[in-house]
Amino acid sequence: MVSTSGISFSGLGSGLDTNAIVSQLIAVERIPINVLQGRKSTEQKRLDLVGQLGDLVKTLQDKADDLSSPAEFYAYAASISDETVAAVTAGSTAEPGSHSLEVQRLAGTDRWAFDGVSARDVDLTDTAGQQVSFSVGTTNYSLTVDPEASTLDEIASQINQMAPDDVTASVVNTGTESNPSFQLVLTSETSGEEGRITDLFSDVAGTSESLSVAWAAPDLNGESQSANNVTVGNDALATINGLEVRRSDNTFAGVIEGVTLDLRSTTTAGPVNISVDPDREAVRGKIDSFVTAYNAVMEFMNTQSSFTPAEGEDGGGETGGLLFGDSLLSNVRRSLQRALFDVDVNTVANDTEGYSTLSLVGIDQAQDGTLSVDSTVFDEKFTDNLEALMDLFADTDGFDNGGAAVNTPEYYVDTTTDTGLMNRLVREVDQMFGDLAAPDGVEVQGVFDLREDAIRQAIDRYEDRIERRETRLTKYEETLILRFARLEELLGGLNAQGTALNSMLG
Repeated sequence: MVSTSGISFSGLGSGLDTNAIVSQLIAVERIPINVLQGRKSTEQKRLDLVGQLGDLVKTLQDKADDLSSPAEFYAYAASISDETVAAVTAGSTAEPGSHSLEVQRLAGTDRWAFDGVSARDVDLTDTAGQQVSFSVGTTNYSLTVDPEASTLDEIASQINQMAPDDVTASVVNTGTESNPSFQLVLTSETSGEEGRITDLFSDVAGTSESLSVAWAAPDLNGESQSANNVTVGNDALATINGLEVRRSDNTFAGVIEGVTLDLRSTTTAGPVNISVDPDREAVRGKIDSFVTAYNAVMEFMNTQSSFTPAEGEDGGGETGGLLFGDSLLSNVRRSLQRALFDVDVNTVANDTEGYSTLSLVGIDQAQDGTLSVDSTVFDEKFTDNLEALMDLFADTDGFDNGGAAVNTPEYYVDTTTDTGLMNRLVREVDQMFGDLAAPDGVEVQGVFDLREDAIRQAIDRYEDRIERRETRLTKYEETLILRFARLEELLGGLNAQGTALNSMLG
């Protein structure tokens, strides 16, 4: 019996390699499927390329958004004539101007060192009731020392547990290894006069050594009056624009509008100068980032729009981008060009200073659509009239589309006097991706959404066709196997009969 269980006896009756014949017939029938799979793969590559272009355009939109508000241009940078005196930073509320700074004193942290003892791990007293006491601000601390826990390390640990927010106690060897001198050091957690350690007292004493300290308040000039007062907790003193200012630490904020000073050293040769000016480097950095992102979009589209014809009479060998001739490329290019270079003629005609187009401020367009920045021209325009430069890029009076419906081109059009090139570009990109929904709940699709949907539909159609052909091919293969098996069975029977006849005749 012939079956299709998968067991075959190829060529036993006929001498033919029926498996090879079936495989070759199936390979011929699979050619159309391979063609469809190739076309599907091409469409998938197109979909990936559309996604890459979309990502590049989105990045461009982000860079344009960084230049779409006046605040981005009115950022200020602060500089100082001597950076060893202070570090200066300007915030968003800084205003342009010049200032003077003279530093009389840096802030200090109060630090006291008790007299040295010869060992840190030997109890200092055998008498109960002895104390170590001090104050920080309005808080008083008093430690009654247990004779059984009166080593320097133990006393330091107890002080740290008693006053963790105000002081840090540590033990330091100020001598040598062979001749040590261990001192208990108290360091305030707060710099300046508010963090001073006051009324420091100790009557901890034993038969041979004692934990002693001589407390005395600093004088009015902040100078130490005790050998145990290692450093004095002083406020920082500085004269800024002729006004003496005091801070508990070395950071001065709120004196110069929007500027923070971090003092580093005192001045010895008179005041230093602080300047607050528009941050040209920051603005230029954003311009360069925008140009780079724009050029990335243009270079991608130029590559995909390229086509190299075949050489010779035989044809073949043409090369080109997979998106060659795709309407998406022309739509994107046209939208970007419209946003940046479709400037009102009257605006250009009335421009007497040269701030109405990108080319006038030093941003030129090449034949391939890419942009470049003429640093000399741009810096000159920045210095001469920052407000006019800002007005070219940023929208100063807000966006108003006059109540246009969502699913209309007018929805993205600013009806106010000022528009701003970057704001226009941001809206053009929004329109490309259809990032809005109509009032009736219908989603508005942009050119990217439409193109991606069309490619996915093509991929789905190819998959359906491939699946149908694969099903037919499987049935066709089963039929071939069955037919060849029956042929083998028939020929096998005939061969058996022939053999029997030969035996009888012989």
